[in-house]
Amino acid sequence: MSLTARLDRLALSRPHYKLLLIGGLGYSFDGMDGAVVAFLLPRIQELWGLSTASLGLVGSAAPFGFFFGAILSGWMGDRFGRKKVMLWALAFYCLMSIIAAMAPNFEIFLIARIFAGLGAGAESVIIAPFLSEFIPPKRRGWFIGTLAGFFSFGFVAAALIGRFVVPMGEDGWRWAQVITAIPILLLLWWRRGLPESPRFLISRGRVAEATAVVERFEQSVVKATGKELAPLEPGTEEITKHEQKISVWNALKFMWSKAMRRRTAVIWLIWFVITFSYYGFFSWIPTLLVGRGITVTKSFEFSILIYLAQIPGYFSAAWLCDRIDRKNTIALYLAGSAISAFWLSQSNDSGMILLAAATLSFFLNGTYAGVYAYTPELFPTWMRATGVGLASAVGRIGSILAPSIIGIFAASLGFGGVFTMTTVVLTIGVLGVVIFGASTAGKSLEDINARAEHDAAPDNHAGTVTK
Repeated sequence: MSLTARLDRLALSRPHYKLLLIGGLGYSFDGMDGAVVAFLLPRIQELWGLSTASLGLVGSAAPFGFFFGAILSGWMGDRFGRKKVMLWALAFYCLMSIIAAMAPNFEIFLIARIFAGLGAGAESVIIAPFLSEFIPPKRRGWFIGTLAGFFSFGFVAAALIGRFVVPMGEDGWRWAQVITAIPILLLLWWRRGLPESPRFLISRGRVAEATAVVERFEQSVVKATGKELAPLEPGTEEITKHEQKISVWNALKFMWSKAMRRRTAVIWLIWFVITFSYYGFFSWIPTLLVGRGITVTKSFEFSILIYLAQIPGYFSAAWLCDRIDRKNTIALYLAGSAISAFWLSQSNDSGMILLAAATLSFFLNGTYAGVYAYTPELFPTWMRATGVGLASAVGRIGSILAPSIIGIFAASLGFGGVFTMTTVVLTIGVLGVVIFGASTAGKSLEDINARAEHDAAPDNHAGTVTK
């Protein structure tokens, strides 16, 4: 009897929502850490007399660490397990956040921010592929899109911290970072409440452990719903044990094989475009608002409203993911982002700037809901975390470049020029996903990848099929 089919036929219920909450809280704190740096920039610039270029380095520090964390954790997640990587990454991130809060000088602060980004990147990359392996195909797009929506709560929390904690005194910026280390408390819950992914266990030949996890999960669903389990659909194939050594190099060879290169190119393009635009916008929006004559206090208040627009952006896109497919949702929200960025580039008065920026926030974050749902589906179980990690790492190249590029060129391009550049980048993303994107809605993870995996690496998946 297929263990993956047993998972896919389960009704979405309390055990799934528990996983959503656990993973969602992780994303909330990741989002808060990524966003809070924008509110620290004016304080640390004054404290250490930093240039605009140095501020750009601060904005790029966490994404730089995120780049390496994404690659490392993807490989480790496929080799050693999703759960272990999530726990260790979270602990490392929290430790680095505390060190950044206590930094006596700019150099230590910058290094700690890089390593905090490494921990956040490692944790963030694992959560979506991990949870996607538990969710039935008909609701997977909505579920993972909703999971990504928890980032918005972190951004709103960061805006509130920027408005009320950072201005408290000379050490307000330090206390802001201490707050971002609170997720250390999640470790105890995660250690007890998280099962390992059965799909990962099967791919590593640990069928008995996978069976035990699936049986416990089935029992919890029956208890939650009060109903018997639905019958299995006939003819469902199981994952086979992956015999080849798991490595980044082997994953890259598979991803760029003839059968997979189109998927890989599209998802790497999407990640780069959305992450470049996202970090370019959110890292600099308070500073750019001040540059348009809006006071620091007012710019922080504007930022809270801009971040609040993320929430409907994420959850509206999550709702659409299972209705119009992931690729169409991504294309729609990327197009909305491009239009909004151009609108922002043409705005002059404060009210119009706020409205255009909030609209851009809505569409940028809605795109992320689609991207987080879409990416894990494009890769088979044996290298799913590595594939997501590498795609996310490519995106982080955009997040590394964006704050520095905008920091350097903001003076010459001006407010309008910065967002005109963003419009062009987003338009390229729209064309890429519309022309080359693959459809995944309503399909099991195994069905999505069966043909590509067979064509690309038929000799790498020898093993006994478990029924």
